[in-house]
Amino acid sequence: MEPMSQVEWAFVCSAGTAETAGLLARLVRLGLVAAALALGAGGCVSLPRSPDRTPSVALADYENTALGRITAPIVPADGRSAFRLLPFASAAYATRIQMTELAEKTLDVQYYYFPGDNSGKFMMRALRNAAEHGVRVRLLVDDLYTSGEDPLLSSLASFSNIEIRLFNPFPNWRGALWSRFLGAATDLGRVNHRMHNKMFIADNAAAVVGGRNMADEYFMRASTNNFVDIDAFVAGPLVRELSSIFDRYWNSEFAYPLASIVPSGLPRAEAQRRFDELTIYTIAPPPDEITPYSLRFSTLPAELAAHQINGAVPAFADALADPLAKAAGANLKSISGTVTDRVFSLISAAQKDVVLISPYFVPGERGLEIMKQAHERGVHLLVITNSLASTDAPVVHGGYIRYRLPMLQAGVEIRELSPTFVQRRQRLGRFGSSFGALHAKLAVVDHRYFFLGSMNFDERSEFENTELGLIVDSPELAEELLGGTDAASSYTLRLAADDRSIEWVEDDDGREVVHLHEPEVSMWLKLEVLLLRPFVPEQDL
Repeated sequence: MEPMSQVEWAFVCSAGTAETAGLLARLVRLGLVAAALALGAGGCVSLPRSPDRTPSVALADYENTALGRITAPIVPADGRSAFRLLPFASAAYATRIQMTELAEKTLDVQYYYFPGDNSGKFMMRALRNAAEHGVRVRLLVDDLYTSGEDPLLSSLASFSNIEIRLFNPFPNWRGALWSRFLGAATDLGRVNHRMHNKMFIADNAAAVVGGRNMADEYFMRASTNNFVDIDAFVAGPLVRELSSIFDRYWNSEFAYPLASIVPSGLPRAEAQRRFDELTIYTIAPPPDEITPYSLRFSTLPAELAAHQINGAVPAFADALADPLAKAAGANLKSISGTVTDRVFSLISAAQKDVVLISPYFVPGERGLEIMKQAHERGVHLLVITNSLASTDAPVVHGGYIRYRLPMLQAGVEIRELSPTFVQRRQRLGRFGSSFGALHAKLAVVDHRYFFLGSMNFDERSEFENTELGLIVDSPELAEELLGGTDAASSYTLRLAADDRSIEWVEDDDGREVVHLHEPEVSMWLKLEVLLLRPFVPEQDL
C-alpha cells in the first residue's frame, strides 16, 4: 500500500473518530477523491463570496441585568474575576440551562460540536425559549460535525432573535461527513482547519469555559462511552475578554450565516413547527449521584436559581484565543501568539512541578524538549492521558506512542486512564454501563497557575485548529483541580528493567499488578495502531 499524503491524512484525521477515519481512508484508497476532483468542475457549489454578515457586538450594559446583579457580590474591585469549577457533568449542564433562564439581553454560544442529540436539542429549546423572551441569541458552530443537522439548525434559526453562523463551512453534499469531504476535495487545505473553541456567555456577565462540547457523551448520557471533563464558571472582567473573543470570531470572514449555506425553504411558521416536532421529546440529563466529594461542585445551578452564589474563588486570569489566521489555512512557521505558545511558556517557567492532562497527547519535538529541560531544572512532571483502551482516537494514540518511551526516559511520570477503573470507581461521574474516557485539557504549574480550555497537547491544536482557554493564578483553584486527578482510576507507566520497554502498573486495593503490554485492548487494535503509526503526519493528529 502506498503511504497517504499529508493532505489525505488531513482529510482522514480531521474526521475525529476512528470509525469515520477508517471509512474516509478507504474512500481515499478507492480513488473517490479523484472522482470528486473531476466532478468539482461542474457539480460543486462554492462558498458565497459576500454573504449578508451584519456585524454585532457583546452587550455593553451588563451590570443592569439579573446575572450582573447576581454576580456583582462575588467579583472583587481589584481586577480579579470569580470562579467556580464544574467537574461534574449534570451540574455543568444545569449551570448553562440556568444561565439561559436568567439571561435578559444576550446569549453568545460557541462550540466545536453541537449535535441534535438529547443534550443538544434540550439546549436548543432553552435557547429558543430565551429568544422568545427577547434575548438575542448568537450561536456559532463549527461545521465539521453538523452532518444531518441542517433541518434542525435552520428551524431553530427561524425564530426571532436567533442567528446561527457556521464556521468554515462545507457548501457541498452536506448530508454525510464523507460526502462533505468528497465535495471539498479541491479545498482540503481550508476545511482541515477547524474551530475547536468552546464557551457559553450570558449577558456579558457570566460565562462557562472548558473542554465540554454540547453533546450527550460530555454529560454522561451516552450509552457506550462518556467523557471525564471539566468547565469553569466565570464572572467579572474575564467575561468581557471572552465576549471580545467571541465577537472577533462571530464577525470574521470564516463565520457564515446559516441561510447563506443552508436555505430553509420553509415559511417561518412551518419551520417553527418543525423545530417543536424535532425536539419535543428531549429531556435534561439526570442529576449525578451526590457523593461527599462531588457535593461542593454540584450546587451552582441551585445557587444561580436562588440568585446567590456561594464559595466563588477570586483570581487574576487571562483569556486566550488563537489568531484567526490559523483558520485561513496558513501554514504557521511560528506558533508565537497562539494558545499553545502561551501554555508552553507557562510550563517553561515552572519551578517545582507540572501536571499536564490531555486526552490526546502528542507533544512534538518542542514539547518533549520543554519537558526535558524542566526535568533538568528539578521540576517534576506528571502527564495524565488516555490509555489505548479508553481513547476514542486510536490513530492519535499512535502519535502519542512515539513519545511515551522518551518521556519516561526523560523522567516524566505518566498515567493512563483505565475505562473500567473509572466505571467501577464512579468518583468522576455516573457512568452506568458505559466506559469512561478522558477529555479534560489542563495544565497545573507549581500548585498555583493553571490552564483550562479546549487545547489538546498535540500538533493539531498547535498548528491546525483554533483554540480557546484561560490561564488563572490561584493556588486554591489549582489545589481543587489537582484533588480531582483520580490516580486510582489510572495505570502508572514505568520503565522495565531493560530501560527500553514499558510496564503498566495497576493498584488493585494495595496489591501491585504489572502488565507487560497495553492493557484492556484486543490484539487487533494493537496491530491496527502499529500498522498505521508510520503513515500518520503528526501535524494532522
